[in-house]
Formats: sequence, C-alpha cells, structure tokens
Amino acid sequence: MTKIVFATGNQGKLREVKKILADLNVDIVSMKEEGIQIDVDENGTTFAENAQIKATAIGAHTDAIVLADDSGLVIDALNGEPGIYSARYLGEDTSYRIKNQNLIDRLEGVPDEKRTAHFVCAIAAALPDGTVLHTEGTIEGIIGYEERGENGFGYDPIFYVPKLGKTTAELTDDEKNAISHRGSALEKMKVLLREYIN
Repeated sequence: MTKIVFATGNQGKLREVKKILADLNVDIVSMKEEGIQIDVDENGTTFAENAQIKATAIGAHTDAIVLADDSGLVIDALNGEPGIYSARYLGEDTSYRIKNQNLIDRLEGVPDEKRTAHFVCAIAAALPDGTVLHTEGTIEGIIGYEERGENGFGYDPIFYVPKLGKTTAELTDDEKNAISHRGSALEKMKVLLREYIN
C-alpha cells in the first residue's frame, strides 16, 4: 500500500486528512509515526511557498509521498492578518482562546459587512521522483463577536459562515470537510494523486 506522510503535529488536522483521503486506499501517517523529527524554517512569503518548503524538507527523509499544508486566517479589516503567521500569531505557544479574543478585541466596533475574512489552505505533495504538486482551497466568512462551538480547532470558533448560520466550530466533521478550505484543497489534491497511486 502506498504511504503518505502528512507533515503535521496537529492531531485535528491529521484526523481531517485521514477522513477526506480515506477512499484513496493509502496508509496516512504523521511525521512522528514515520520517525521524522526535524524543524522546518517556514520562511516563504505565501501559503503555497511554505507548504512546498515543508513538503520537500521532509521528503528528503523518506521514500513516501509527503503532504504538507500551510493554512491560515486572512482578515480583511486587519490588512490580511494573521495570514501566513496564523500559527505563530502572538507566539506559537499562545492558546487559541487568547488569539481568538485578541482578534475579536481588535475588531471592536467594526460592523458585520467589514468583518469579512477567509481561511486559505495551500497543500504541496512532494513525490519520491522530485515532482511537487500544488492545490489550494478557501472558505469565505466573517469574524464573529465571541467564540462559539466545541468542534474544530484553532480559529474555528470565531469564523462564522453566514450561509450556514454557524461558526466552523459548530459544524460536524462531515459538514466542515464538505465546505472547508482544507477539504477543498485535499479534494483537488486527491484527483492529482490518483495518477501516481493507481
């Protein structure tokens, strides 16, 4: 069976990826499970660059296909912040409860129509032959006024999707995967990977 190493330590992300790629008939493992422990300096200027940097750096340590994503929250009223720094915003070890509250506070007094934001997910797949595949997905929404919902992770509790009337943390896994930025990018990647797996 083809093996895919997914470059993350985030169990929430790994669970999403395994669920979305379940019908590919591949063995998806984390870096830790593959025995790869390296720190990658994500010094790109775009989500796509960072995903490729991560995928190729880890690809040098395995014969498996390596999938890496770089994703983040882009808030229009804050000039695109936190953007590519989403994971490191206010410090990597800062809880998302604090990060979320900080963003809500910074948007105080900003009306709904100007609270627009989107999640972006860029995925790179480094193949053993040196080929790198790229896909990207987005989801549009607005920043809420408080955290809502217990599902998801990261900025999900403050990312409100008007057409659903819920934050992404209030969606079930299946609902979220059907519309999310990561779900969209992974579905596109699945199409590209089928050529190399079958």
